Amino acid sequence: MDTYKIYDPAERIRGNPYVGRGIVIGKSADGKKAAAAYFIMGRSANSRNRVFTERDGAVFTEPFDAAKVEDPSLIIYAAVRAYENKLIVTNGDQTDTIYEGLRAGKSFYEALESRAFEPDAPNLTPRISGMLTFADGDFSYQMSILKSIDAAGSGCARYGFSYPARAGLGHFIHTYMTDGDPLPTFCGEPERVAIPNGIDALTDALWNALDEENRIALYVRYTDLATGEVETRRINKNG
Repeated sequence: MDTYKIYDPAERIRGNPYVGRGIVIGKSADGKKAAAAYFIMGRSANSRNRVFTERDGAVFTEPFDAAKVEDPSLIIYAAVRAYENKLIVTNGDQTDTIYEGLRAGKSFYEALESRAFEPDAPNLTPRISGMLTFADGDFSYQMSILKSIDAAGSGCARYGFSYPARAGLGHFIHTYMTDGDPLPTFCGEPERVAIPNGIDALTDALWNALDEENRIALYVRYTDLATGEVETRRINKNG
């Protein structure tokens, strides 16, 4: 096994029916831009009834058809929010937990101490989170996964990862390994993936590799490290 191999992000998901929700963070190959991406998939009608919307620089999951919402508790949330020089990306309402924690002077990991995996037995879906911190024309990033320590959900295992940004390198973490009943939780470190120079290249690679039946929405954001200019792409299967 090559410890330092960098994979095409599409390779990590193509042909896999269900990787759940996923976060990709890294630096473009030319070293000029910070990249962050988040996607959601869904198997149930409730999960599939969603779109990404943007308001005031934040990204939210919202119902496509409000009349069909069955349970909003784990599927409606702010997925992306900015605070000062930081960009937060998560798969649940822990986005707001991190945001409020930063406002209170806590670190990324300290804020997440109050949270655990999702209460959706038997799947016990992990909470995955990422945060980019911009400074001096560059950035670093952190990722976290909170998952059950056993099939019974008797306790929460907490894993944190901190990375210096390197040109062409990103890290990819997702909630599940593949489809199943119950769904098998993601295992190991975030996967090393290549980050292209262009936002459309990453957007197309991720969206086209996701299972066509189960993919729901994708958001990709590139930030120019010299100017701070932000470029985004948003794809919704619904509408």
